[in-house]
Formats: sequence, structure tokens, C-alpha cells
Amino acid sequence: MERPLAELRTAVMEAHRTRTALRLCGAGTKDFYGESCRGTRLELSSHRGVVEYAPSELVITARCGTRLSEIEALLAAQGQFLAFEPPQLGGDPTLGGVIATGLSGPRRPRAGAARDFVLGATLLAVDGAVLRFGGKVMKNVAGFDVSRLLCGSLGILGPITEVSLKVMPLPRAEVSLRLELGEAEALEAFNRWAGRPLPISATSWWDGLASVRLSGAPAAVRAACAQLGGETLEPGAAHAWWQELRSQRHTLFGVAPSLWRLSVPSNTAPLALAGRKLIEWGGALRWYATEGAPADVRRIAAAAGGTALHWRGGAPGGRFHPLAPTVLSISRRLKARFDPHGIFNPDRLVAGL
Repeated sequence: MERPLAELRTAVMEAHRTRTALRLCGAGTKDFYGESCRGTRLELSSHRGVVEYAPSELVITARCGTRLSEIEALLAAQGQFLAFEPPQLGGDPTLGGVIATGLSGPRRPRAGAARDFVLGATLLAVDGAVLRFGGKVMKNVAGFDVSRLLCGSLGILGPITEVSLKVMPLPRAEVSLRLELGEAEALEAFNRWAGRPLPISATSWWDGLASVRLSGAPAAVRAACAQLGGETLEPGAAHAWWQELRSQRHTLFGVAPSLWRLSVPSNTAPLALAGRKLIEWGGALRWYATEGAPADVRRIAAAAGGTALHWRGGAPGGRFHPLAPTVLSISRRLKARFDPHGIFNPDRLVAGL
């Protein structure tokens, strides 16, 4: 066992013995993300490094403290990337944090969510056991998929010490278009295009302008450009725009004191929420800088068949949308099974968990 992992194991076992709550820490880029962030710090960044990378198999395995920049540089050298475009949030997150939060970037509707790329994971259990779930092959589907369950768990089940991810080849061609469209027009266009065989890898709408990214074979990209029309963005400007959204450097994220992240069906009509708005994921992800009452924001999201997360700013009732009773019951049972004394990231995902 590597020394950093052995040290983590010792710290976890001691915390379990003394019933001391632990706050799992990587790069700290997502400390704001959760209901509560408390406990004695358990630093995970020292357990780092790429364990195995097989470009021909499209699989990479790395330890939890490995920085995202290191992984992406290694993949880029082989013409590959993480297709779910994990958000950077203005920093350089660790792989463990990327998977524990389970967040995805602009390419998510086309490529899939972070959990769809998790092939296997290793969990450090509260009693010091090193538990391995999944594997390093794409067809590992036997049994309950705990490795994907860990994606988005915010560490409440324990430290994710190692992850195997599916990677993808970089697109051979990529072009971004911009069209002048109102909000309702943009939503209609996004949903209409989604039903056609177009190589769309990302969409967004902001301040009367719809942006569309096309990725794939050169001939397919050229044909799609001819169909959609609009202004072709210069490559540097296009890259900067999608990076602004991925890393949340866009104006909306920098000035709004209260920011909401709504997940709704993509064909939902414009919502009756005051304030500035930014739309991604073909209409399924909507950001609102609004001072509306939290109860009203959540009511509007729920009426549309979606959820509302208070991304920034305090909100009565918690940051996350309330879980359905069945989901909450399953979450409590899982927590009781993996961490019966509430050692790992208490109250981070749900109060009382």
C-alpha cells in the first residue's frame, strides 16, 4: 500500500474509533457546494498520480489527488479528452472532487454525465478497508454499480481514492455558430435541432444570442453549418466562450449575489422568473440571477417537472432541492451501511446524513 493511502487509512480508522467527523478535502474548488462543510480536515491531495493509461483501450486510472490539468494534458497528448468536460470553477480540481461532485460541463447533453464515464472506483471504508467496485473495462455491468453511485455522493460514503474513467478521441473538427434569437425562439430551435442528425456538442443562450458548437467529422460539421446558418465564431473566441461556461467565468457567475441552477425538461417554455438568465444543455439547464423567494423558485421549477439548486447565496430550506421521500430513504440506508456513525462529510449532501 502506498504511503499516502496508508496514512489516510490510519487517519480514517482513528476518526472512526473516536467518532470524529471528517471533512474530506482536495483542491477546495467546490467547498461552497453542499449544505454544510464541517469536520476535521482530511487532506486527500497527497494521494495522487496516474496509475494506468491505455490510449488504445480508451481508459485512464488515477488516484484521487491527481489534478484535472495533469489528466487532461496527458490525454491531449494522445488526441483524447474527458468528454463530459468537468467544470473547473476557476481552479484546478482533483479527480476525487470531480467524481464526488459529479458535475458536467457544456458537452453533457451529447456526451453524457460524469457518472456515465466511471468504469470503476476504489473507496476507503470507515473501518479502513479498501473497497474496489467496477473495473477498467467498458462492459463491466455485473451487480450493483456502486462506482457510479459514488459519483455525486459528495464524499458522504467515504473518500474515493482511485477512479477508472472512459476517455474519448478529440473531435476531428469543431465549429461554433452564433445566431440572434429570443429566449423562446432559441429554446424551440434547440429542441428542433435535437431531433435531427446534427453533430451538436453544446448549446447556450445569453442576452439574445444563441451559440451552437458542432463537433465531429469535417464533412458532417460543414453540412450542419450550412443547415443552421448564423455567424461562424473565430476558433479562439469560440474556445473562450465554452471555457467561460465550463469554468464559470461568465459575467453571470461573477456578479450575481444569488444564483440558481434549474434543471428542467429541455422543452420547457421560458419560466416566469425575474432577473438575468443563461441557458445551457439545449434548454435543460437554466441559470437565474434572481432575488425571488426560494420557495417561489423551487415551486416554479417543480411545476415544470424539474429541480432548483441554490448555487450561490443563502436560502431557507437548504441549497439542494428537497429529495423525494423514496430517494431520501435510500440515501439514509446507504449512509447507514457505509458510514453508520456519520464520520464522512456530515450534513454535506442532506441535513442529518
